[in-house]
Amino acid sequence: MKTYEVTITETLQKTVTVEADSREEAERQVEESWNNSEYILDADSFVGVDFSARTNERSREYER
Repeated sequence: MKTYEVTITETLQKTVTVEADSREEAERQVEESWNNSEYILDADSFVGVDFSARTNERSREYER
């Protein structure tokens, strides 16, 4: 039986409305607010999950 490492990636998403002079400014404002914990993404923000598996075996070159 083989051993696998499975990476679980959860995706959270939230849309907020801001007023700004440009798209870049809007993104900067929201990023700054997010960094300051003004926007919290939690279980209600869940939109999906992805599973990705890879074998956990060493190659023959690695063992040499």
